[in-house]
Amino acid sequence: MQLRDYLSPQRIDLDLAGDSKDEILRALLALLDLDRRSLGTLLRTLRRRENLGSTGIGKRIAIPHCRSLVVNHLHLAYGRRPGGVDFEAIDGRPVSHFFLIVAPPLEVSGQYLPVLGKVAQFARDPEVPARLDAIATPEEMLSLLDAKGI
Repeated sequence: MQLRDYLSPQRIDLDLAGDSKDEILRALLALLDLDRRSLGTLLRTLRRRENLGSTGIGKRIAIPHCRSLVVNHLHLAYGRRPGGVDFEAIDGRPVSHFFLIVAPPLEVSGQYLPVLGKVAQFARDPEVPARLDAIATPEEMLSLLDAKGI
């Protein structure tokens, strides 16, 4: 299983709009191409998850994630917000790179935790934030994932 298997160029936004956590979550959800009602449900679910503790893991990276009945398979999206936004990350720094993971509560494939783990592993690489800053196209993002074997 590779992250590339769950990510397509249409699910990558290198100029994410938003100046707050809520606006960033909305922009990320828009990449999933779901109906309005489902997007509203997912936004509420992500807000509840963020209230438990920020998914900003440090090094300008956040991994907002949740499970919900409004999806029937795992969704992954990536967004970059140049300059970053306050996402209440554990290191107190603004977050520029967002990996959104949404999955159904019970998935036969059991990929939610492995995908979350792969994203976290990718984010731990010390060169990743600078490499993410440098990508110019969604295809370059997919190539970076391939190069890292993630």
